[in-house]
Amino acid sequence: MATTAEKLKKSQVKKTKNPEEAKKEEQKNVAQSYNKYKQYEGRQYTGMKVGRSHKWEYDSGIWTETKITPDLWQISYAVTKRRKGHAPEGSGVPVGTEYHWYIVAHQNVKKLNADDYTTSMTGLKYKVAHKRAAQKKWNVSAKTQRKKMVEFFKEMIVQLEAEPVELQFDYKGETYSGEAVPITQTCEEGSCEEWDISLNDRHIGILRKMKSGWKLQELEDKKLIKTIGEQVMAFYQ
Repeated sequence: MATTAEKLKKSQVKKTKNPEEAKKEEQKNVAQSYNKYKQYEGRQYTGMKVGRSHKWEYDSGIWTETKITPDLWQISYAVTKRRKGHAPEGSGVPVGTEYHWYIVAHQNVKKLNADDYTTSMTGLKYKVAHKRAAQKKWNVSAKTQRKKMVEFFKEMIVQLEAEPVELQFDYKGETYSGEAVPITQTCEEGSCEEWDISLNDRHIGILRKMKSGWKLQELEDKKLIKTIGEQVMAFYQ
């Protein structure tokens, strides 16, 4: 008959998982977290939690543009994007799922020579509609999609007309002036988590307030980012 010590030892061995089992268990937990229902400002949703980020790598794509007025261009872009890393097994939507996004973005361009330009884009993308892999129809009609876009643009107008925070500071011997425009969808009880930043008449990017501090993807100088964040926070004091 087994002693108490032997039973305890067997129990511990049974509970111990090898690295492969532990990895599968972790992936299962991540997948469950991804697919479970969540709440955001009273709205129920699934998928990635608000605040988390994806990183993608784009293949060599084709960008086509046609000038249709002195300041307006028609654009078309087609490319395959690839996740940097791998999605947890069992997470995400089934293969064949489609989305309709509407993008509002700043494109900063600088000419390098007769044929080459640098280009960078920062902005927002808004989900207009989706089509599940097993369905033949989109979740909302074209008419409803248009209505959703109208509502989105109304929110954008409110954002653009909101009183910006004026930025004025010196950093490493250079004087900076500009403005921080609140991204109204991230504002709650008078406080906003994201701001559209322009400095010295040039659009810089979106400043994001995080638990670990401030983040601005387009700037590498963390002290400069912190300085901008402090200017924004001074608005509330």
